Amino acid sequence: MANTIVSKTFGSAGNRQKWTWSAWIKRGSLTSASNGQTLWNCEGGSTNDNFIFQIDGGGGSGGATDSLALHTYAADAFQTTPLLRDVNAWYHIVLALDTTQATATDRIKLYVNGVLQSYSQEANFPTQNFEMGINRAAKHCIGSHGTNADYYFDGSMSHIHFCDGYQYAASDFGQYDANGVWTINTSPSVTYGTNGFFILKDGNSVTDQSGNGNNFTVSGGTLTNTEDNPSNVFATLIPYLGPRYSTQTYSNGNTSVSGSSGFEFHPSSLGMTTGKYYFEAKLTSKTSYPGVGIIASHQFETNNQDAQSNSQGYVWHFNGDFNNGGTVVYSGNTINANDICMIAFDATNGVLWFGKNGTWENSATQSEIEAGTTTNAIWSNVTNAGTDSYHFLVQNYDSAWSANFGNGYFGTTAVASAGTNASGIGIFEYDVPTGYTALSTKGLNL
Repeated sequence: MANTIVSKTFGSAGNRQKWTWSAWIKRGSLTSASNGQTLWNCEGGSTNDNFIFQIDGGGGSGGATDSLALHTYAADAFQTTPLLRDVNAWYHIVLALDTTQATATDRIKLYVNGVLQSYSQEANFPTQNFEMGINRAAKHCIGSHGTNADYYFDGSMSHIHFCDGYQYAASDFGQYDANGVWTINTSPSVTYGTNGFFILKDGNSVTDQSGNGNNFTVSGGTLTNTEDNPSNVFATLIPYLGPRYSTQTYSNGNTSVSGSSGFEFHPSSLGMTTGKYYFEAKLTSKTSYPGVGIIASHQFETNNQDAQSNSQGYVWHFNGDFNNGGTVVYSGNTINANDICMIAFDATNGVLWFGKNGTWENSATQSEIEAGTTTNAIWSNVTNAGTDSYHFLVQNYDSAWSANFGNGYFGTTAVASAGTNASGIGIFEYDVPTGYTALSTKGLNL
C-alpha cells in the first residue's frame, strides 16, 4: 500500500464513544526515525478531532520506532513497548474504544495477535464519555494521513473491520489453533452499526462486505492484489542482510529490489529443506552482473556478497554461466532486461532446473522435471555443508529484479497469462511442473 490512499467520508457521525477497528497487516519496510506509517486516521480542524493510529517513527514524545501509537486529543493516548519489526509476518491489530467505561484502562484496548497490550511508553487515556475524532462526518483514511497524504503505510492489509457502537475483543476476530498460533476468523460474528464496514476481505476490493454499503475509494496510488494472506504467508526478499557494499532499494512488499555500486544477493525469507518448489524472477533493469539462483542460509552473513562464488551458492549469471563456488558447470542462454527466469528446486534430492520465458535450460522438459529425470538438470548434486535451509535469491549490481513467489505480480504488473499450477498455491507466468509448488507456509506443509 505504499503511496496508496484508501478513504471514505461519512455522511453523518456515528458513535464516537464506542467502536472497534480490526485489521491484519504485513509490513513491507520498517519505519524511518522521523516518520510513522498510518493505519487508521481522521484529521480535524480542532485538537479534539485529530486521531492518528500508526506504527510510530519515534520522532516525537519519546516513543520507540516501530511501536504502535495513538496520537489524538491534546496529548498522545499511548505508545506500546512491543515493536512490529518482522516484515515477513502478518500481525493482527485490534483497537477497541469505549470511553463510557468507568475504569480508564478499559476505555482504549489494543490487541496484537490476540494479546491485550500494556502501555509503558505512554498511557494518557481519555476522560469518561469523551468523543474521539474517529466516526465524525469527515474523511477517514486507511494507510495514510488524510490531509497531507503522507505517512503512508508500506505493506499489505487484509480483512479490515470497523464496528460502530461496539467494543469487541481480539477473540471476536481470531483464535488460537492447536499449535498455539493466532489465526484469522474469516467470518466473525460481529455487528457493524451505522458507519461500520468490512473491506479487503478476499483481495483488493474496497467494496463494503458488511451489508452497510459503506464502500471506500482508492483515492491515490495503486491497491495491488496479492495471494499473500494471514492464512498463507508467501516468501519475500529479505530487506536487509549482512554486510552491505551498495545502496539497495526495496519495494512492492519486498518483492522488488534495485541497487548499485557492488554485488548484493537477496535471499527469500522462507527456506527449503525438503519438498519441491518453483520460483520466477523478472530482470526489470540490467546494467551489470545480475544473477538468480539459491543459497544456503548459513552463508547469509558471509562477507562475499557475490553468491555465485560462494561454495553454497548455485547461480545463473547474466552471461549465461551457471556457477557454483566460482566453477562454471554449464554455459547457457544470457539473461537480459525483461526476461523472466524460472527455477524448479527439488530440495529433497538436491536437483536444480533453470529456465527463462517459458523454456527450460539445457534442453530440459517439464515432463522430465516432473518425472525427476536429472539428465538435463543444471545441478543434481546440491549439498548443504551446514544444517540450514536453501533459499531462492536474486543478485544485483546496478540492476533491478522483481520476484514472483506466487503472488501473481512482477512489481505492480500482473502476470500476462497465468500458467497451470496443480498445487493450487500461487499464480505464476508459466506452467509450474506438477509436484512443485510456491514457497509459502502452505507450500512448505504439503
